[in-house]
Amino acid sequence: MTDLVRLEGAANKTELAASRKRARQTGIPYEAALRATLETSAGALGLPHLLAERAALRAAEAARALARRAARDAALALRRARHEGAPTAWRAWFDGSAKPNPGRCGIGARLLGPDGELVELSQPAGWGNSSEAEYRALILVLETALAQGAGPLTVYGDSRVVVDDVNGSVEDSALVLRPLRARAHALLAQLPAVTLRWVPRHKNLEADALSQRARASLAEEPDDSTTY
Repeated sequence: MTDLVRLEGAANKTELAASRKRARQTGIPYEAALRATLETSAGALGLPHLLAERAALRAAEAARALARRAARDAALALRRARHEGAPTAWRAWFDGSAKPNPGRCGIGARLLGPDGELVELSQPAGWGNSSEAEYRALILVLETALAQGAGPLTVYGDSRVVVDDVNGSVEDSALVLRPLRARAHALLAQLPAVTLRWVPRHKNLEADALSQRARASLAEEPDDSTTY
């Protein structure tokens, strides 16, 4: 490594700009101007101390960046593992909708057992946005799986928001969804080996139809907000 490269690596943007200005104004070589600038920044401790200190800071930052990248890679590998692989004997699908968004929610879900047992669920789910409706559908199917004594279970949903929220960390969860996330995790803790996977909408049509059926039933009910 040349002296110039070492000095430039130690300097910050302000010091680099000041050094270029100094070289232009005095006519001295840029490297000499940079050295003088860094010596001024070093003060009584001297340039060698400044260079060693900043090299240590760069090494520490590089180590932190490497650790962050490793953590992201590990999280991605875990997410892929959750989304891939052979399905379990028990399988479930969920979907929720809110129209308008936010509005009155309908949720639907299907639970399929290893011997062909099938539970279909379709019901209104209060007021909220589409992500809240999706979460309530997930909670409903998990409650049903628990009641049915389901073994290892694969759950499919077409909401990336909900699937990523459940599989991600609580720190990354939207505040409005955290109570629903907590309920879902409490149920997951009571079920053996649950895998939650995202699927495109066209692979979740039956659960979608059940949620839409619940929405249709809401449309037939009188609007409580009507005044006379």
